[in-house]
Amino acid sequence: MNELRARYEAEGFCLAPPLLPPDLIERVIPRMDAVIRGEYETGRPPHALHFSPEDGPDKLRKVDQPNLCDRTILEVASHPAIGKLAADLTGAKMVQVWAVQLLVKPPGGSAAGNVGWHQDKYYWPYWEGEVFTAWVAVSDVRADSGPMRFVRGSHRWGYFEDGSDFFEPDHDTQQQAFRVPDGAVWEEVPAILPPGGVSFHHSLTLHASGPNLSTGPRRSFALHMRTEKSRPIFGTPGTDYYVTNLDDPVKAPVIFGG
Repeated sequence: MNELRARYEAEGFCLAPPLLPPDLIERVIPRMDAVIRGEYETGRPPHALHFSPEDGPDKLRKVDQPNLCDRTILEVASHPAIGKLAADLTGAKMVQVWAVQLLVKPPGGSAAGNVGWHQDKYYWPYWEGEVFTAWVAVSDVRADSGPMRFVRGSHRWGYFEDGSDFFEPDHDTQQQAFRVPDGAVWEEVPAILPPGGVSFHHSLTLHASGPNLSTGPRRSFALHMRTEKSRPIFGTPGTDYYVTNLDDPVKAPVIFGG
């Protein structure tokens, strides 16, 4: 555990061994597909869909707050093993998941499935303090699956006001927007994870993912978290949803302490 925490602090990310039991991974896969098809077990829709029926089969499927739609997905998002490790990495007394994203990157190798270089903080103007992400592998994420790639140590490079774009497929052009500080090196590390494995990354760590060249979909959840060392900022147009639902155990489950 001390080794993982040291790596997280020094490199801006760390890769953890499987934290979710195999039976939960097996149960959640068909529930992910159901949500993508628009079938909601609870009768509640997600907060947002980032694809449409007109999109080709090679486009990334991204769903915001699928935990509203399905109890098994909520079970994954609120799993106590993830909360315990998050607390160990950060020294937190409380860990809360304030947003969940379902991500399915289709096979076939198309750039339409890419995720562009970005810092999560760019999309989080409604938080101050300690916020970070746990990325949960549901499928076997190998080198050919289009794994996330972290830039080692980039959380120490500061905040880039421009350049972050989750939906930009052209990584080479986009990378030019990020100035590497003197003495630093742009070193990419792929997040190779087995089913149930989890990576954690800092809100300033640059990351992206390329095409899925394997024969099966790359399935995952991104769990955006906060600790007691965070503070919500109210009044941001269009984003207050994520700081005004913190008392709702389905929308924002507390998974450690509380």
